[in-house]
Amino acid sequence: MRLIPRSIHGRMLALSVLATLVALAVAGAAIAGVLQRFVTQGLDQRLDAELSLLAGAVGADGRIDRAKLTRLRGLLDAGPEWRWQIVAPTGTIGSDVLADLDRRPPLRGGPHGERPPLDEPGRPYPLDAVQARGTGLHARQITLTTSAGPVTLTAAAPRDVVARPIRAAILPLLATLAILGVLLGIATALQLRIGLRPLRALRDGVAAMRRGADGVSENQPEELRPLAQELNALARDTSTALATARASAANLAHALKTPVATLALAVRDDAAAAAQVARIDATIRHHLARARSAAVDRRASTALEPALADLASTIMRLHAGRAVAITRTVQPGLMVAVDAADLDELAGNLIDNAMRHAVSAVRIDATAEGAIDGGRIRLRVVDDGPGIAAEDRARATAPGVRLDERDDGHGFGLAIARELAVLHGGALVLEEAPGGGLAATVTLPIAGAR
Repeated sequence: MRLIPRSIHGRMLALSVLATLVALAVAGAAIAGVLQRFVTQGLDQRLDAELSLLAGAVGADGRIDRAKLTRLRGLLDAGPEWRWQIVAPTGTIGSDVLADLDRRPPLRGGPHGERPPLDEPGRPYPLDAVQARGTGLHARQITLTTSAGPVTLTAAAPRDVVARPIRAAILPLLATLAILGVLLGIATALQLRIGLRPLRALRDGVAAMRRGADGVSENQPEELRPLAQELNALARDTSTALATARASAANLAHALKTPVATLALAVRDDAAAAAQVARIDATIRHHLARARSAAVDRRASTALEPALADLASTIMRLHAGRAVAITRTVQPGLMVAVDAADLDELAGNLIDNAMRHAVSAVRIDATAEGAIDGGRIRLRVVDDGPGIAAEDRARATAPGVRLDERDDGHGFGLAIARELAVLHGGALVLEEAPGGGLAATVTLPIAGAR
């Protein structure tokens, strides 16, 4: 089990939650401490007031005015657990429980943790005691100087007087802190969602680049703008390198295919020489295929209908002397994930081959199959010519093979179309057309499916 989340969102959220919990705990403890000090100070003021009343019943000679104490009992007895005591040279008046008071007062929080001096005349100080049944008492004590000797006055109240308001306030305090924590959590989640939105947009932009977009938007926050610029520079460099490699492969292919085809025709009656030429041709095509495969632009996107329209128009002009009509049925808006040059060569070879053998008509159909994301385009070129026998169709896509010796072709058209289809993740299938003729069907990826 991973303690640290993998995502940036998860890490920042976990850190924020941890910091919020620590801050709330510290705030709760601080508020509780302040509340306890405030309540204790209020109690001390009440006990000091009782000490003032008790002091009024002590004369300068140390005698206790019992009649006055009797009149003050209503003010001194604030509750069943409240206690008071006067210890004088002439005797003790009040609760005996206070004889058990801890004579070590609590620390006053001085810079060195010092305790106030005990029995300092005229200065009250706090004391604590525990009654026999375990009830805690908080007391204030003062020592008066009289002619008969020191007189000690003590006023005490149950510790519950301090604890009760704190207990009453702690539940609302915890509820308030919990609500504050939830609000901070929601605010943190919203902040992270909004703050990380540019990263998600940049991720989507990179994915769009793989589907054919020119680059990512450089309108990014200051921290992400250099990354977007570097991504765009990398995409431009990659496109330049691909274009150079494609041009080199195409130049080499055009430079070699005609001489090799001519040589193959020249030595076709010599089996040994023909075999060597075929071997040379296979080696050249193998290395050209590897070079072209490395140069395939996986981000390419080409509109299919305009490309087919231009090809049909061009090939009609090339075969202007033949009374063959070309019809097209192309699903609108189709984008094929093939470079424009490769699409021209692939579809051009299929249409040109159909025009060479058609009697009167060539039909071009293009439709999408499956979902747009992950789907395929089915391009079908049909002619009404003599067609190709079933046993010869596999051989017809081999390089340099000419099943019809009457025309001036070199036997590379269908082979090039098949290689380009496979290179882009598709396939070429030759079938008999309904009513006779050849139907060449090629499948290619829809732009955005990769």
